[in-house]
This record gives sequence, C-alpha cells and structure tokens, in this order.
Amino acid sequence: MLAAIKIRGMIRANGDLKHAVDVLGLRKKNGCILQPNTPSVKGMMQKLKDFITFGEIDDATLKLLIEKRSEPNKGEDQKFFRLHPPRGGFERKGTKKPFNLGGAVGYRGDKINDLIKRMI
Repeated sequence: MLAAIKIRGMIRANGDLKHAVDVLGLRKKNGCILQPNTPSVKGMMQKLKDFITFGEIDDATLKLLIEKRSEPNKGEDQKFFRLHPPRGGFERKGTKKPFNLGGAVGYRGDKINDLIKRMI
C-alpha cells in the first residue's frame, strides 16, 4: 500500500496536475491518502512528485495512523487523514527540493513511515 502526503499547494500548477490531485483525493496540505500499489496510481504520484511525497507504508504505521487520526465511524475504510506539520520540520533543504537531494518532496520509499510518525 502506498501513502502520499501533500507538501506544497497547487498555485500555478497546470490543469493536468490539478486533475491528478483531485483523482487521488489530496485536498489540503499535510493531508495523507492511502492507495493500492498499482502502476496507474504510482504513475499519478510520480507525475505529482514536485508537490507530494510518497512511499510504501508498513503495517505498524498504518495501524497507528488509523488508531490516532481516523474519524469516528470510519476506521479501516478511511482513505484520507488530516495530519499535523511534522515535529522538527521538513528536511534540511526544504519543501522545494526532492528527497534524494535533501529536500522533502518526491519518492521516499520506506522513510515515509518516519515522516508519518512525526506528523501524527
């Protein structure tokens, strides 16, 4: 399962990117969604790599996310979670650089779990 967190707003983004965000269901900054790991979903997330961060979520973090941040009466069925900004801030280079260059956006693999735990 993939988790994606919206880091930056969509001001001055083109229509294709705004449509991809709507399809994924990322409405607000610091919002987290859970999607299955399929090629089409991964392609949409790769297209939005300058605005979101994403990676594979593990079972322990998923359970913690559902326990702490799910709305009443939704539980396991909830796909969208509102999170706090991360404790300690984002990475050193900020929200404009990709994760592999020391920033916060783009693909981060299993390290998405550390970010989610800081944002819960």
